[in-house]
Amino acid sequence: MSFASIYPLYVAKVERKDRSREELDEVLSWLTGYDDVGLRGAIADGVDLETFFDEAPGLNPHAAEITGVICGVRVEEIEDPLMQKIRYMDKLVDELARGKRMASILRGS
Repeated sequence: MSFASIYPLYVAKVERKDRSREELDEVLSWLTGYDDVGLRGAIADGVDLETFFDEAPGLNPHAAEITGVICGVRVEEIEDPLMQKIRYMDKLVDELARGKRMASILRGS
């Protein structure tokens, strides 16, 4: 699955809940280290999720503080590193869409 295929779904999800694309991008940048140019490039290039995370400047060192359940599975217990990163991203987007404060979403960073 490509990052470009899920990004518009994330945008629609957060905008339905009165959050902005800019806030979404801030959350994604916090997690992956991509800047705006990097995010846009990943979308334009149609990279798959594995490549998106492999080429990310760096997973945020506080990512391990992301906990909770996504699709019935605790994200902190996922053993596959790629799947865990994808679920971290899903969890952050869910928190944004639910109206959580940005400082809380970004784990105080």
